[in-house]
Amino acid sequence: MINDQSIFKSFPHRQTLLEDFRRKGEHKVLLVNGHFHTPFSFSAFTEIEQAFRMAKSEGIHVLGINDFYTTDGYAEFVKLAQKYRIFPLFNIEFMSLQKDLQAEGIRVNDPANPGRTYMSGKGLTQPLKIGNDTLDLLKQVQTESNIQTTEMVEKLNAFLNELNAGFSFTFDELKAKYAKNMLRERHIAKALRVAIDEKFDSAVEKKAFYQQLFSGKEVKSGLTDVAGLENEIRGNLLKTGGRAFVPEDPKAFLSLEQVKEVIISAGGIPCYPVLLDDAKGNFTDYEKDKETLYDVLVSKGIYSVELIPGRNTYPILKDFVTYFRAKNFLITFGTEHNTPQLDPVKVSCSGGVELDSDLEQIGFEGACILAAHQYLVANDHEGYLDSKRCAKLTEYNSFVQLGQAVISHFVRQKK
Repeated sequence: MINDQSIFKSFPHRQTLLEDFRRKGEHKVLLVNGHFHTPFSFSAFTEIEQAFRMAKSEGIHVLGINDFYTTDGYAEFVKLAQKYRIFPLFNIEFMSLQKDLQAEGIRVNDPANPGRTYMSGKGLTQPLKIGNDTLDLLKQVQTESNIQTTEMVEKLNAFLNELNAGFSFTFDELKAKYAKNMLRERHIAKALRVAIDEKFDSAVEKKAFYQQLFSGKEVKSGLTDVAGLENEIRGNLLKTGGRAFVPEDPKAFLSLEQVKEVIISAGGIPCYPVLLDDAKGNFTDYEKDKETLYDVLVSKGIYSVELIPGRNTYPILKDFVTYFRAKNFLITFGTEHNTPQLDPVKVSCSGGVELDSDLEQIGFEGACILAAHQYLVANDHEGYLDSKRCAKLTEYNSFVQLGQAVISHFVRQKK
């Protein structure tokens, strides 16, 4: 039987939670991973529970599910959160399109596609509660995404037939075997890599076939490098110029304003995912100046940012986060885990450099604000956004305190 009531409905009154928390004096900073993907979109994890097992062993006390276009993983996620006593954050991610920036060639937080803007929704209702109009928008982007990957599979099959590969795929079989409700290009790359492994016995045969697939280019990754091979497949076949590339239909993208509307209607907080510096130290046009980025985000009614520190150098991350924390922005960190590479769940900077105590504190504060927001909205109170959809920046510390109490209550509950 599916429980259609939020887990936070059974929590004590706000004042009781706060008094209990103060009495116990449990004010330590907990480790958080506020953004990871599951098999409901694409994930390095074979199952959601794998993320919880790893989190438990690595000392993580808060996890945030963050799948593309879907909240279908919430039901399983909350059960596992209760089983492992790891506090759950309920999030979602979208790709939106700012057409004016696209026309101007301005790269936002996608380094290859001007105007394309990733957005996260943080602290949505659980179970999800949205109106029919909002639900229709959500279904629209899910459907358009699957239409694109269906066409990719068809183009890939035509190319495989040219190469006399001796195998092909159907959308339905790939979706059933590798995905939950949405088939993404990463699933296609994985399926192709597995098929090549099964079809050819020797390394020589495999390399020769990859060279055919890549139009004469030799495969660069080792044949046991799963993540490397799948990334090469995507780059050579499924991206612009590849034989199985299919451009996304504009209907697959909501505008930034529509995405914000979906998130807020679902009880969440709009959050801008920051790329920051890449492996070569480059920034996108949108993010190259943090003061300008701050002004732009506030002008668009966005008061929250999240970062994936594993792709950033520590000094640049520290400088950026310190600046936005001074502005009372809600800041979260995560690992994504939306590639085949199975990295640790504990958040760290590029090169494995650990977050310092200040950064861990800031990430925990962000998780606490989301915990308080989820608790308040579930109990029919106003959350971190006011009636004008602005963040309650002056109440930052009180939300952190309430969130600590909410998290403490959850992790101490009996299983």
